[in-house]
Amino acid sequence: MLPHKVCALKMGFSRHLLLPVGCPLGRTSAPCVGAKNIRISILLAWLWVSMTGISMADSVTSEVAQLRLVNGPSNCSGRVEVFHNEQWGTVCDDNWDLMEARVVCRQLGCGTALSAPRVSHFGQGTGHIWLHEVNCTGTEAALSQCRAKPWGEHKCNHVEDASVVCADSVIPDPGPLQLVNGPNRCAGRIEVLHNHQWGTVCDDGWDLTDAGVVCRQLGCGTAVSAPGAALFGRGSDTIWLDDVNCTGTEAVLFECKARLWGKSNCHHGEDAGVVCSDSGISNVTQIRLVNGPSRCAGRVEVLHNEQWGTVCDDNWDLTEARVVCRQLGCGTALSAPRVSHFGPGTGLIWLHEVNCTGTEAALSQCRVKPWGEHKCNHVEDASVVCADSAIPDPGSLRLVGGPGPCAGRVEVLHDHQWGTVCDDSWDLTDAGVVCRQLGCGTAVSAPGSALFGRGSDTIWLDDVNCTGTEAVLSECKAQLWGKSNCHHGEDAGVVCSDSGIPQAAQLRLVNGSSRCAGRVEVLHDQHWGAICDGGWDLKDARVVCRQLGCGTALSAPHGAHFGQGTDRIWLAEVNCTGTEAALTECRARPWGDHNCTHREDASVECSAIPEQPTVRLMDGSSRCAGRVEVLHKQQWGTVCDDNWDLRDAGVVCRQLGCGTVSSVTRVAQFGQGSGPIWLDDVECTGTEDALSECRAKPWGTHNCGHGEDAGVVCSGSPALLALRLVNGSSRCAGRVEVLHDQQWGTVCAGGWDLHDARVVCRELSCGTALSALGQAHFGQGTDHIWLDEVNCTGKETSLFECRARPWGTHNCTHGEDAGVVCSAIPEQATIRLVNGPSRCSGRVELLHKQQWGTVCDDNWDITDAGVVCRELGCGMASSAPGTARFGRGSGPIWLDDVACRGTEAALSECRSRPWGTNNCNHGEDASVVCSDSALPEVATIRLVNGPSRCSGRVELLHKQQWGTVCDDNWDVTDAGVVCRQLGCGTASSAPGAARFGQGSGPIWLDDVECRGTEAALSECRSRPWGTNNCNHGEDAGVVCSDSNIPAQTMIRLVNSPSRCAGRVEVLHNLQWGTVCDDNWDLADARVVCRQLGCGTALSASGAARFGRGSDPIWLDDVQCTGTEAALSDCRARPWGNSNCNHGEDAGVVCSDSNIPEQTMIRLVNSPSRCAGRVEVLHNLQWGTVCDDNWDLADARVVCRQLGCGTASSAPGAARFGRGSDPIWLDDVQCTGIEDALSDCRAKPWGNNNCNHGEDAGVVCSDADISEHATIRLVNGSSHCTGRVEVFHNEQWGTVCHDNWDISDAGVVCRQLGCGTAISAPGRAQFGRGSDRIWLDDVQCTGTEDDLTECRAASWGIHNCHHGEDAGVVCSGSRDAEVAPLRLVNGPNRCAGRVEVLRDQEWGTVCHDNWGLSEANVVCRQLACGTALSAPHGAHFGQASHRMWLDDVHCTGTEAALSECRARPWGHHNCDRGEDAGVVCSGHGQLRLQLASGPNPCSGRVEVLFNDTWGTVCDAGWGLPEAGVVCKQMGCGVALSAPGMAQFGHGDTDMWLAGVSCTGKESLLAECQLTRLGSRLCGHGSEAGVVCGQAGPGLLYTMLLSLAAIAVLICGVLLYWRMRRERATRSPLGHVLLEELGAQETPPQFQGMAKPESAEEPDNEITRLMREDAVL
Repeated sequence: MLPHKVCALKMGFSRHLLLPVGCPLGRTSAPCVGAKNIRISILLAWLWVSMTGISMADSVTSEVAQLRLVNGPSNCSGRVEVFHNEQWGTVCDDNWDLMEARVVCRQLGCGTALSAPRVSHFGQGTGHIWLHEVNCTGTEAALSQCRAKPWGEHKCNHVEDASVVCADSVIPDPGPLQLVNGPNRCAGRIEVLHNHQWGTVCDDGWDLTDAGVVCRQLGCGTAVSAPGAALFGRGSDTIWLDDVNCTGTEAVLFECKARLWGKSNCHHGEDAGVVCSDSGISNVTQIRLVNGPSRCAGRVEVLHNEQWGTVCDDNWDLTEARVVCRQLGCGTALSAPRVSHFGPGTGLIWLHEVNCTGTEAALSQCRVKPWGEHKCNHVEDASVVCADSAIPDPGSLRLVGGPGPCAGRVEVLHDHQWGTVCDDSWDLTDAGVVCRQLGCGTAVSAPGSALFGRGSDTIWLDDVNCTGTEAVLSECKAQLWGKSNCHHGEDAGVVCSDSGIPQAAQLRLVNGSSRCAGRVEVLHDQHWGAICDGGWDLKDARVVCRQLGCGTALSAPHGAHFGQGTDRIWLAEVNCTGTEAALTECRARPWGDHNCTHREDASVECSAIPEQPTVRLMDGSSRCAGRVEVLHKQQWGTVCDDNWDLRDAGVVCRQLGCGTVSSVTRVAQFGQGSGPIWLDDVECTGTEDALSECRAKPWGTHNCGHGEDAGVVCSGSPALLALRLVNGSSRCAGRVEVLHDQQWGTVCAGGWDLHDARVVCRELSCGTALSALGQAHFGQGTDHIWLDEVNCTGKETSLFECRARPWGTHNCTHGEDAGVVCSAIPEQATIRLVNGPSRCSGRVELLHKQQWGTVCDDNWDITDAGVVCRELGCGMASSAPGTARFGRGSGPIWLDDVACRGTEAALSECRSRPWGTNNCNHGEDASVVCSDSALPEVATIRLVNGPSRCSGRVELLHKQQWGTVCDDNWDVTDAGVVCRQLGCGTASSAPGAARFGQGSGPIWLDDVECRGTEAALSECRSRPWGTNNCNHGEDAGVVCSDSNIPAQTMIRLVNSPSRCAGRVEVLHNLQWGTVCDDNWDLADARVVCRQLGCGTALSASGAARFGRGSDPIWLDDVQCTGTEAALSDCRARPWGNSNCNHGEDAGVVCSDSNIPEQTMIRLVNSPSRCAGRVEVLHNLQWGTVCDDNWDLADARVVCRQLGCGTASSAPGAARFGRGSDPIWLDDVQCTGIEDALSDCRAKPWGNNNCNHGEDAGVVCSDADISEHATIRLVNGSSHCTGRVEVFHNEQWGTVCHDNWDISDAGVVCRQLGCGTAISAPGRAQFGRGSDRIWLDDVQCTGTEDDLTECRAASWGIHNCHHGEDAGVVCSGSRDAEVAPLRLVNGPNRCAGRVEVLRDQEWGTVCHDNWGLSEANVVCRQLACGTALSAPHGAHFGQASHRMWLDDVHCTGTEAALSECRARPWGHHNCDRGEDAGVVCSGHGQLRLQLASGPNPCSGRVEVLFNDTWGTVCDAGWGLPEAGVVCKQMGCGVALSAPGMAQFGHGDTDMWLAGVSCTGKESLLAECQLTRLGSRLCGHGSEAGVVCGQAGPGLLYTMLLSLAAIAVLICGVLLYWRMRRERATRSPLGHVLLEELGAQETPPQFQGMAKPESAEEPDNEITRLMREDAVL
């Protein structure tokens, strides 16, 4: 007999209800006194358990009480606190995200999680920090079930307290916020209420973070997109908010940072919008373009699993880009840039090999690999530029020779070569297309005649004729590429509105016969407008003609002579003197102030002098400063500076539209020209319109050299205004002179200091101030002293902003003239030399897009280096080393194929490939050594063939020839001298034996003996130069401390998440290569780990475990003893000598790799790393896994862990051969969502009842092998379509098509992991085979796993020929068409009439054979959850178009309806009344409620369908089904699953019956739902649920029920006592009672003597036994 305690526990009693040990029921001994007082309670509780199914072992107080949210607005939002050791404590926010928040919200019954704020969002806690690094899968019922560090173990403080906001929290009333003009309240244009008026929000800075706050405030879920540019229409009221900047944690939008209410610089075309996840807008909107200039251009990112990720650019082209642009409403696609054109992403890569037809409505409808399955990295991120991007990809177009990217000579790229465009017919319309294509605004002018200099390459286009609507210039009509009758003097140019050219250039003449005649229009506020003709005369017209470069004015017509304008009238009462450089310099009314109409529009007719003046300024900082060059006889030449003065220069500035003259330069200050010297002794009066009108010697007559070339700096030049430094060594040092009243003068040094000097240097872009000199340090001036007592703070942008005496007021002499010396490097330098011994030598780096990057050494020469040295003010170029002479850079490689003429002012002006376009690596980084580097001696020694300039083989320059040093006596002391000489720190090592490769020149030094104090190696004692007894196998090397790549890094581990694990690669001859795994073992791995400082070796993998390398295989047959300091010390074959391929690349995992043991898994004994026998590493030893309970769920975890895609099969029985090591795991049971196999449930390590004949295997989807490698499909478009061939007797052969049908084909497709069979063609449709015909008369039932399991004739027995070879087309092949699908005429997109798209036409499906299996396929294909019903008879209305499918027959596992068997397309015997329909559960979730229960977590189960709540039938209803309901409702675990309408009859229809769950589902919709509809079960069969969070209400119900039962029992006891009294008078009754209470009494004593027993008084035990019998 079991002890009472055990019995009670088996009955489900809590330990609190047990009797004391040793007290049988009713015992009256002292220890048991009081026991009888609880016996009835025990019995009643047991009776209640029997009736309700509630386990008393489960405490009514669930674990919910052990968790709380504090300091928030409600109990459903706040700081997370958990109860442990009788004390509340917080949770650290490391790894804290929505997964963990979901578990908290579910546990607390607070709905779904909205956000998981970190950094103590709801204030810092004060108690313990109980949990750290919490890691939930999201399916746990309680936070304590998630993985985490042990209680109280953490490295956090309360600043990192985690928080949660759940959906059921008190969310502030959205109040003054709404989304309008969208499909519903959760999508549309944002409007906010302020001052009792609704207004919009500007899209400046508007992004997903801001949109997220709006969605949360409105209770609309999360943000899907944050469209701008008035996607949901333009508002008409005030723009209330601009520059909104939310952190994402705000409860309402008004908590975000923004400009003051009503302050904005926007118009309603910039109104912001929001699309929230609850908007009902489908996944079509789950796409965005980021990192581009607008929302319509950028890197493509898609949203999947609530995470944004990129798209790989394999197969990416304009077809895919069109779909993206259409989906985003961004117009047509202009380009589809690849190779991370808009920068590499950082998240997941979601899509790979996207293949669109171009007609899809969304990118997700295109054919593509499964989500997340790819072989790409972020360098391959795809991008898109749409027509509405405002800044489309310029692609093959650029403007050069101008002041910036938006003005210059037009050049187009064709046949990989840049060329120019001829100016024949070139006009503003053509220029407008260029400006639009480049994202440079509108066209201001379209100059020809090589205004921006002559090109030197091919003239690609001529007679260009654009309509103005083209997206790119190449779409305009023109002559054939390269066909022209032009020369480079006719090169076309463009000036766009975004060019930064002063407003003076914003002028045009329209509606005339040429661009030099027409109605005058000016550009203001981005709008063109006319000029009123009041007071309009020839003086005004002259200014217009001069400004446009159209010669002189012929007339100034009034009265809209060239037609009336339609836009604004910008100017009125214009009054010019005729000498202004631009019309905007003339006096006029304020902009837009006039009393005119367009009948008074002013016009101009110019003499039409060629639109481009024959003068230009070269080699200056802009087109308005530089050396003067004039065009004569189709050739540019210079002007001699004889008599060159301010009047001559003024004519040039006016002619070029560059304002007034700022300074005149002589003696070739802007560099010497190279063509003829055309003009000398120029004498202008200052009133001429062109330099050619001035008096001068005859063309080409002069007595000058190019050292006397004249120059000009005009006021339109941004580089030099009215300030200069003269008489110094460069333009950045000298006497300070300022221009005032058209005359230069000096500055007095009274009070002159570094603050003043800083302003001068900054204004001149000369870097920082080095000194502020007085006493005419740079010589005395001879003109005015303009300024005195200058007092700058140092922050001014111009010297003229500083305080000083009035102009010309001073008490100084020229002996006190102030001077300045600047650093000559701009403070924000865009070029630098790094890693060299001084700022004038090193690796060249350029600043572009706020990031430093290097220059490739392709074509790099002394001319390019000269430009760098000049730009940095470092003198002349001494050398231009390449091959990363000063170390490898780490950022982008910005420039390649640089080709400088040598006259450029900056390297960025040189010709090169486009920024970021190169075919180089950092081993080709270009460098420069300038004459001012101050370390000439460095050039006599170098270290080569190492990873940086501070490590390598030692070479010395002697007699103009480099040579090596012999390693005899070579040691660290000698190496130290080398490192010091090179400025590379101290010596780390002094390797010999040609460690850095053998040299090829002389061996200059031998027996070197340095004391260590020498300044150069040549000062050390040694044999005479060239005297030695060595060969190059003894060349000496050095590794210095500043090499940044110590000797240990001559080796690396790659292709793993840690630097201490991966494929082994070694550096040799400046190239990385791999190591072959022949003889590779732990001893070799130990050396690698020690060399890298990565601890001990855990494993020494081979067979390219970490992927195949692509470089040379440097080492083979490595044999280490394990004690070597470096792998190169181990014995091995000579470098590069191997008999291996990259499938044998060696790998290593070290103990410091931080790769936990869970990741130590591999698949062996197959041709792919993604298929094979499963082996796990434990206790530093590999072992196998037993196949007991081994299934696809376990295999999925293995494939995911190895990054091998999804699981194709989980073979057992040592399918991949028997292992020989321990069997580590047995009875593995994974749910399929674990991160590693070691996370799955299993027996303890090494505990098993298996042998190696039961070793488990796995085949993953990335294995590129089928499960049964004895079959293949050949001659098709993919491995899933083609002629069937089987492998038998070591030979491939075909299958005869006799009896070959779709069932046979289905087995082949399943065997190959290619989905279902689409067709089973015969007659050698995929070509005739040439080998044996192995099989004939194949007859499969369709359920076989292998074709060889089907019935067939014996191997090789047939009556066929190869013209009868069988074939297969599977759904996994590209030949299988997945037809688009939709549901129409229903209440939402997940319910309605089924329609499929075929031949660009939608059609219906006939309901013959239509059932839930077919409906399930439809719901799955549409991502609409599971099928609830499959209505027939045109339930959702009759369609008017054709019927595509009939007799559809699905197994239910197909991915698309078009994969199911059916009649041929368009063949049917149905009419319109037989259209099939489907009702899906929605987005995978049925809405549930528990009705008529005592609390929200118990009651009658009801589901919502068609906006009506209905009940669930209790047929098959049990704890698994109830558990899923409790989990979905966030109510903990199921305590019972009562049926028979225990919680009352529903007054609505019964929607669900036959629900079958495994218990692992998270949602009821994931269970099998076999029927749906009304009247499936009768009332009285309603299912109910009691969950573990039932709460106190259930306890009250229990007590009331117990009281009722107690009354019933009392009545029974009273009745029994009456019978007992009668039994004292009837022995028969007593005998009957004994039969009930003491079955062991022999029957022969019944009814015999011992009458005293009948009168025996009752004792306690007897009475209780009788009571027990009755009960």
